[in-house]
Amino acid sequence: MADVLRMTNISKAFFGVTVLDHVNFDVRRGEVHALLGENGAGKSTLMNILAGVYARDGGTVEFNGKRLDHATVQSTESAGIAFVHQELNLFNDLKVYENIFLRKELLNPLGFLDKKAMVRKTHELFESLGVDIDPTAPVSELETSKKQLLEIAKALFASAELLILDEPTTALNNTEIEHLFAIVRRLKAGGKSFIFISHKMNEVFTIADRYTVLRNGALIKTGDIADTTPHDVTRLMVGSKYSSEAYYEPRTLGEPILELRDFSGVGFQHIDLTIRRGEVIGFTGLKGAGISELMQTLFGVRPVLGGEIRIAGRVVSRHGVHQAMRAKVAMIAANRKENSVLPDMSLLENMYVSEHTLSLRRPVIRAKAEIGKYRALRATLGIKANDHTDAITSLSGGNQQKVILARWLNTQADILLMDNPTQGIDVGAKAEIYKLILELARAGKTILVNTLEIPEIQKMADRCIVFFHGGIQAVLDRSEITEENVMLCATNVVTAKEALQRHG
Repeated sequence: MADVLRMTNISKAFFGVTVLDHVNFDVRRGEVHALLGENGAGKSTLMNILAGVYARDGGTVEFNGKRLDHATVQSTESAGIAFVHQELNLFNDLKVYENIFLRKELLNPLGFLDKKAMVRKTHELFESLGVDIDPTAPVSELETSKKQLLEIAKALFASAELLILDEPTTALNNTEIEHLFAIVRRLKAGGKSFIFISHKMNEVFTIADRYTVLRNGALIKTGDIADTTPHDVTRLMVGSKYSSEAYYEPRTLGEPILELRDFSGVGFQHIDLTIRRGEVIGFTGLKGAGISELMQTLFGVRPVLGGEIRIAGRVVSRHGVHQAMRAKVAMIAANRKENSVLPDMSLLENMYVSEHTLSLRRPVIRAKAEIGKYRALRATLGIKANDHTDAITSLSGGNQQKVILARWLNTQADILLMDNPTQGIDVGAKAEIYKLILELARAGKTILVNTLEIPEIQKMADRCIVFFHGGIQAVLDRSEITEENVMLCATNVVTAKEALQRHG
């Protein structure tokens, strides 16, 4: 099978620090090639060089047999390379068809925009892909999964032959992932090629034909997926740091700190639950089961529609974000880019912003004291960062998440709500997050984690709460948490009791 892409001896340094060291990478026509490595391994830099965002310091790039020298974003797009970023590059204020035809607008004989023709061609494109999206809908109203498909459709409309998919399934449920993979397979059969970047080994082994692993800016190995295992690939990614040990340790739990009685809100109803101080609870279920909505309501973002909530034995009568913060409840929201990271602020400002909100009667920020707290939390959480004045966007995803965690620990929060906290971070950073969660639990913090990944729950949770259609379907003790038990309950195949009788 002929190569559609060949990158040879690619080197790149930033401010004297080598981030790519003579890396070789190739993609064959009609294949899905997984590009793997921890955050900071060099994947993004290599792809940004391919896409024309960065200029390489050395090496050559050939696409369809032609050298790509002095590449720019526009020239690589024109050559047939499309980069579908994890953080989608769509214009929310425009309609779907307007995003598709941006800079490629069709005009009628009078020189005006031909809306009907653009809508018709957009519909034909979606129909060919099996995508159900209204061409005239505002992009702002689309679900994240449909935005992802729109981004891919946009790339195909631009006649892309090679698509770089960067963490394309982060916000998708299992059904949506299967649909995306069906589209990828169909396009692959038609000769399209894909570079697939993901931290989810099950997906890599489902969709990819070959893999390449980078570590610390160097090529570690390229091979066929059929000739390796997820365990072996993970070991290649993290090197000597890799450990398959279970992180969980039993602890003595404290008194009840969070009690819900017939608790209801938008997307969930009639929740009865008691959670103890120092407990780690894993929440899971199919996407849309109501867990994110429950967490947002507990944090005061959404209204309480019924029932009672007690925090540390006290009934919460008025419940908004500030009331939750004063009650020492904190939330690490899903999608940190949109909901947590303040990109125009420094690491220090990102850390103290919540604590300062709680201390409005002390409007003066004492820089020396805040810097001291930042340094202490940086050491406690193992945040890999330089100066406190650096932008938070200069950090990897895992370290950004640690800064957000530092923000809430700085408020002295006792209850931490974590909605998909390891989204978009690599296997090594995930392990660090798991260990931090357990260290915080040993220190008496109570932690509620929402995740679709059952192995995450097995590594750290005392109990697993399985949701189905806005309600609690099962409460599983640690010994009962298996992928099969959880999925049987999450899909409403059986009740918790039946699952345990069948497999317990």
